Amino acid sequence: MSGCHHASPASALPPVLREGLRLFFPAAAAHGAIWPLIWVALYDLDLPFASAIPPSQWHAHEMIYGTYAMALAGFLTSAMPEWTDTPPRRGKALLLLLLLWLPGRLIGLLGLDILSPVAGLTDTAFLSVLAWFILKPLLARRSTQNSSFFIWIALFALTEVAIRTAWFFEEFELSHRLLLVAMCIFIVFFTLSVARIGVVVINRTLDPSGETTPYRPHPGRQNLAAGLVTLYAGVMLAFPASLAPAYLALATGAAFMDRLTEWFIGRALFKTQILVLALANLFAGIGFFVIGLGTLDARAGDVIFMAPTGVHLLTVGSLGMAIMAVFTIAGLFHTGRDLVLPWQAHAAVAVMLAATLARTLPELGFATGLYGLHYMLGALLWSCAFILWLSAFWPMMKAPTVETQVL
Repeated sequence: MSGCHHASPASALPPVLREGLRLFFPAAAAHGAIWPLIWVALYDLDLPFASAIPPSQWHAHEMIYGTYAMALAGFLTSAMPEWTDTPPRRGKALLLLLLLWLPGRLIGLLGLDILSPVAGLTDTAFLSVLAWFILKPLLARRSTQNSSFFIWIALFALTEVAIRTAWFFEEFELSHRLLLVAMCIFIVFFTLSVARIGVVVINRTLDPSGETTPYRPHPGRQNLAAGLVTLYAGVMLAFPASLAPAYLALATGAAFMDRLTEWFIGRALFKTQILVLALANLFAGIGFFVIGLGTLDARAGDVIFMAPTGVHLLTVGSLGMAIMAVFTIAGLFHTGRDLVLPWQAHAAVAVMLAATLARTLPELGFATGLYGLHYMLGALLWSCAFILWLSAFWPMMKAPTVETQVL
């Protein structure tokens, strides 16, 4: 693996292989645009070769370990070298990650139950190599700063192994909870990343010259939401029959709402690059509220709120917005551009917002005339958001860097 690091000089490589996000962000966006649309429009919420494993669990797994995991790989393989002042992974190292990620996506696209163990092996290998790519620069610098990302990737990989094992033994109630744990781990990634990105973006928006830093985050809010997400996930996995996870979900939602005050910065809030981060946080808070209330309602025999709706507020709303924010902000900075968004980026955020509302509002008692159609409408809008981003940023990713300016 070590030979991949300096396999070829950066100048001899095509731009798309010179940095992780240049290759992995478009791959994640293409997967996010195509896979859910096929599942809804072509397969009608089913999968052609899924027999034992529920198609809904295949779908959830592919979003988390497909689109989201590849987006995470793009972010970390580009950000970690910056944080540690080490050379980035290039060329064959990036292609290795992509090739390890692809088999699981092809198997998941068809719901090939019989090949699930094979996909599990390649997905675990993908995450293990990614973890090594994160750990090695930390070891080289003898640094523990940002080591939490390595720990969470290791937990993400272990959760993948546990999900595939539960599927193999047809323990589908357990695999459902493990998929929720995987989602929570990715929300922790989101909160940790925004704690680093948000400060830079807000200050750059308030003072484009970069000479001053008028914004200072509240230190007490930096890890509270991530800590409560972790606590919720652990209790939900260990004590599914208890009401404790419901109350912890409500507490987690409150933590995200408290964190939302970080974005009270005046009119600058309505800049797309600021608003998209705030919306990601807002949907996280609402999503956990709905999960908590939905769990309590189910125990009481009511159907006012449904926990699965809360899950989609988290996956489509919070994580969809978070990924679009990272794609756009890091995509601009790491191709040497200023924080001036192309029109497609503004449109992509608006369409992602529409996708979230279309997918969840009918289940919350609003726009009920769309109920039944909301699956297709949500998938179409979700796909359009990624296509819009690709139309603007793919030319940037495959072109040389404009100047040296990174996040």
